[in-house]
Amino acid sequence: MLDCAIIGGGPAGLNAALVLGRARRNITIFDNDKPRNAVTQESHGFITRDGISPAAFREMAHKDLNKYPSIAIQNAEVVEIKRSNGTAFQLMTRDGGVYTAKKVILATGLKENLPDVPDIHDYYGKSLFSCPYCDGWELRDKPLIVISENKNAVHMAKILSQWSKNLIVCTNGHSVIPEREAQLLIKHGIRIIEEKISQLHGQDGHLEKVTFTDGTEIARSGGIVTTELGQSHRFIISLGCDMKQNGGILVDELGRTSVKDVYAAGEASIIAPSQLIIAAAHGSRAAAGVNSDLTMETFQ
Repeated sequence: MLDCAIIGGGPAGLNAALVLGRARRNITIFDNDKPRNAVTQESHGFITRDGISPAAFREMAHKDLNKYPSIAIQNAEVVEIKRSNGTAFQLMTRDGGVYTAKKVILATGLKENLPDVPDIHDYYGKSLFSCPYCDGWELRDKPLIVISENKNAVHMAKILSQWSKNLIVCTNGHSVIPEREAQLLIKHGIRIIEEKISQLHGQDGHLEKVTFTDGTEIARSGGIVTTELGQSHRFIISLGCDMKQNGGILVDELGRTSVKDVYAAGEASIIAPSQLIIAAAHGSRAAAGVNSDLTMETFQ
């Protein structure tokens, strides 16, 4: 019987494990080794770890966790979670494993869908990114493009203008920018192109030029794309947790969801902003909630 099962081995799950391991709780992290930031070469904004690769971050985190004997890491994907005997949870993994836990922390991250642009995956994580706070410094003063098929195009363009004034917003064939907002962007020298992108050009993932279906070509050195984010596992819905309007799992100040004994941390509950340091902090918060609740239950 585990005190807590942590689903997800990203910064939220890893930091939750650290806090619970130091609290002498018997826990297991389930990590399918498919992080959303796998394409990322460097992670930024985490003090003392600025510029670290996600792989190096995970390796260092695992070394930290290995010091605590009550922490186990399973390279397995949880596919189903259900109540066992009305109290504890039974977790089933894709490889047939079955585990039982008193508490569950959902640190599953999110899945993302990129704009419908040919070969965009070849550039994503190298010269096209999703977060200006993570990668804006490296893009500073370059000719940039914001590729967005939704209403976030305006907000992203405004934020990215702090790093470069040479901006173009492309909605890839969609009319998503209200006229008033469009005029405001134009006033600040930001061009808007609604034409659909026909091709991205560059070498080794480093963007050089964008071609549109009307034949227009524009030199660009990188940019930001807005992605559609959603929950990554069906069991999150089947558990019945209340959700926020933005699609994140609704939690209280200690990561508790609306379902008793289920907690959430990281992107699954935050949605945005998406940064290592924020996810890790929320993992610590959820762990404190788990440990506090387990402790109070022993004194009932």
